[in-house]
Amino acid sequence: MKTGNGAGTAGGTAVAPTEIERALSAAVAGGDDAVVELLARTRLYVLVARLHADIPGWTAPLPAIRDEVSGRTCVPVLTQGMLPPWHPEWVFREVSIGELARIWPYDVRRLAVNHGTPYAATVDARPKRLKTWVRADEHSGGARRGVLLTDAGGPLHGPLAHGLALGAHLAVTNGLIWNRLGAAYENYASDRARLRSPWGIPHRAEYRDRLASLMKNQLVGRVQEGVLRTRHTLAHRLGRTPTREEWSDAVARAFAARDADDRAVADRALRHVTLYEERFRADGVLAPEGRVDTLAAFDLGRAVNVVRLALGARYGDPHEAEQDVLRVGELARAAYSSWADFSLGYLMARVVHRAEDDGPEAAEPTYRQSLAEHRLLIQDPTSPYRNIPWS
Repeated sequence: MKTGNGAGTAGGTAVAPTEIERALSAAVAGGDDAVVELLARTRLYVLVARLHADIPGWTAPLPAIRDEVSGRTCVPVLTQGMLPPWHPEWVFREVSIGELARIWPYDVRRLAVNHGTPYAATVDARPKRLKTWVRADEHSGGARRGVLLTDAGGPLHGPLAHGLALGAHLAVTNGLIWNRLGAAYENYASDRARLRSPWGIPHRAEYRDRLASLMKNQLVGRVQEGVLRTRHTLAHRLGRTPTREEWSDAVARAFAARDADDRAVADRALRHVTLYEERFRADGVLAPEGRVDTLAAFDLGRAVNVVRLALGARYGDPHEAEQDVLRVGELARAAYSSWADFSLGYLMARVVHRAEDDGPEAAEPTYRQSLAEHRLLIQDPTSPYRNIPWS
């Protein structure tokens, strides 16, 4: 099976798909220790036949290849940017450098990273070296998260890139490439596991139903969305943003006929939205007269990631996934007027739901993480939010 995503060339020189492959090329000059240290902070993948990956309770042994130049047998792994195009019957398992050391074949002495590509590295895998892999893995903290990864060979402009960028918050959270519809979102097993929990999606039919619900903004929280819609309607009638008292009175009238639970949730939602809008202003991400009018971004952003998870789980194919992402992009443009507004809607939904479930104090880490991701996406010169027009 062909590997490498064909990121392209610039001036006759190969362009690395992501910063991971660029860093690997630089680390090679520092020898095995530098490469192993980098690999300990990097997602690594091995190719697995889907037939084998679907066998309950069984893990396929590590594959082995013969290096044409040295004649040595190697275990091949790929970095995230080098995964090949999607294939229905071939999937990928993510492994850490520490896990590789623990399951390493006794008769293989080399690890081949991105074999046969311009971003290759060969690492000594003799028994005494495997111990350094385990130590590096233990000290690394695992694959990096909270980073913006862009595939230079993936969509960078146009409607598909726009749609994929709607899912960039979760991609940054997990340290995954934001602009790819490919062989894996995270990896085959975890893609299927994430669909089962928390999404409750065990098969394709349920996936299509759940995606439809996300596209209709049915999962973001009807009461919370109703509270914001009440303010938006009142603002349109008044020609200005209503005061807190005016908004509270309007919410009380709008929810008067609802049951006690809905009225209680509405009251908390109003308090939480007010609290976090004040925090946004104090942190300089919301204008003094700005407001968040809808939480739709949360469902739409998650919809893109559910599409990518389902593609990785082989519940759909790339063409269908592309059409779904394009549709989500259309819905987002109808609901928001800018990347900043979309991103703040996503941030608000995240913290309001966490505050509703666990209280504002417990939501503080979520707020800080989400704010950092918002700033990264809005300010980083390589961010899709800086390089793709909203409309």
